[in-house]
Amino acid sequence: MFGYRNMGNLLKVLTCTDLEQEPNFFLDFENAQPTEAEREVWEQVDVVLKDAKGILDELQAYKGAGQEIREAIQNPNDDALQEQAWAAVVPLVGKLKKFYEFSQRLEAALHSLLGALTSETYSDPTQHLEREQALAKQFAEILHFTLRFDELKMTNPAIQNDFSYYRRTLSRMRINNVPAEGENEVNNELANRISLFYADATPMLKTLSDGTTKFVSENKNLPIENTTDCLSTMASVCKVMLETPEYRSRFTSEDTVSFCLRVMVGVIILYDYVHPVGAFAKSSKIDMKGCIKVLKDQPPNSVDGLLNALRYTTKHLNDDSTNKTIKSMLQ
Repeated sequence: MFGYRNMGNLLKVLTCTDLEQEPNFFLDFENAQPTEAEREVWEQVDVVLKDAKGILDELQAYKGAGQEIREAIQNPNDDALQEQAWAAVVPLVGKLKKFYEFSQRLEAALHSLLGALTSETYSDPTQHLEREQALAKQFAEILHFTLRFDELKMTNPAIQNDFSYYRRTLSRMRINNVPAEGENEVNNELANRISLFYADATPMLKTLSDGTTKFVSENKNLPIENTTDCLSTMASVCKVMLETPEYRSRFTSEDTVSFCLRVMVGVIILYDYVHPVGAFAKSSKIDMKGCIKVLKDQPPNSVDGLLNALRYTTKHLNDDSTNKTIKSMLQ
């Protein structure tokens, strides 16, 4: 027997016997607590998630050094302005390095969660997500963070401008043998990796999708379906909770609705990257029409970013095999 304190939260409405039947249970994103079996992984991941909010706050407050950089570039012979721009950029690069390093920690946390949620402990992903609700909730929190991070990054061009100015100035200083303070902060190899990270439109999502693909290839003994079915089940659970009034009425906060929507989109995108034919094909286990309909049923403008994420950050939407109805729903 597994220790099971949140039996009351689950209230399973239908037993899934038929494969076509969508998993139908309430995943308690608000209150799920780890059971003893989940505790070890939950604690590892919790350490990372505790820092996630601070990262988002710092990114949201990131103003950039655009003004100082412009003045330095327009007045190349004014040493004081060059120094001011450098002094403004160095601490910002420290922040960008911190965000990048956090992406590495997030990927490691994702690996721990996938390891637990796809293991052979239970026979199918529905059982995993039902019985390991606290881990499912953490997985959801990682996706929620990821989409939020990328939304903020996409609307902040200062990030790439600051970093490329830093690199250009650093290489000029090297050529002129000027000692660069803060150079030990970001050596050349790390600067290349950080630069590649921010060059992507959605860097955190890329980290997660690469991380999930890597997880699948490193665990050859684990059928790829264990991972993709975990993702498709999570998408279905979010969709069912959002479109079923008696589930939706159990959310105590309106924020849980937007959390659920973001998680649904996040797992669809991951599935689309990891599954050989993607989320939009006929054989996909995700009801894409249903998921898009749920998004479109939300108040206008509240989900534009999520619809754009499906339009522009998925891998297979424009494949010939994608159903025309789905394409037109996303037009």
